[in-house]
Amino acid sequence: MCQRQRLEEFWQDKLLRSGTSIGANVEEAVAAYSREDFAFKMNIALKEARETHYWLRLIKESKMVKPERLDEILGETEEVKKVLGAIVSKVRSNLKVKSQK
Repeated sequence: MCQRQRLEEFWQDKLLRSGTSIGANVEEAVAAYSREDFAFKMNIALKEARETHYWLRLIKESKMVKPERLDEILGETEEVKKVLGAIVSKVRSNLKVKSQK
């Protein structure tokens, strides 16, 4: 197996792990036992979305896949990051207000 192929398999594994972890952590957040736990798990999902976006950009730049094939997926990943970021921000803000009362 050539070095390029090993590198591609490594990136594919990383992408698969981080990409599937987003949904798994959102599921865990839905079943959270507290608002703090919910915020914590949604933040992990956000971090995984950021990592997924990173691996997709790396794969695009490597030209392992035709770059234009990844544009839509990169856009969708950006949207997921925005949604998760807004959720985390709102929950943290609500927790902060609640703790000040």
